[in-house]
Amino acid sequence: MARIELYEKLDIVNKLGLVEGWKRDGLTDEQIARNLGVSKHTLIKWKKNIPDFLDAIKKGKEVSDYELENALHKRAVGYYYEEETVTNKGEVVKIKKYEHANPTSLIFALKNRLPHKYRDKVEQEITNRNIEINIGDYVDDD
Repeated sequence: MARIELYEKLDIVNKLGLVEGWKRDGLTDEQIARNLGVSKHTLIKWKKNIPDFLDAIKKGKEVSDYELENALHKRAVGYYYEEETVTNKGEVVKIKKYEHANPTSLIFALKNRLPHKYRDKVEQEITNRNIEINIGDYVDDD
């Protein structure tokens, strides 16, 4: 109960937007706890006992995850973008450029989305075989 009192005392309800933003920016639970002036243990308790707090954490992480997925997809398949440049006459013009697909991003995406088809791990069948070794005739001269 003391944790909920601290939650109210620090007015965390009005800081849920900040919490969501921090999570979206990629901050860890420990960093968020530090920003709020509490321990990581307290933050974990809040996530467990206060649904609104957990929702803010989840929303921020979800948005960040989607942004990362979109960025990876974009790098994996290639994309067009505009760039401003200055001509010899001193005019600023926009140029449309194409960023080619990044093979590393493509491989990563395929391995994670289609692991049954694209994986590094090669399954090997282990069989038991009896091996006979013939060293020659044994002669005991004693």
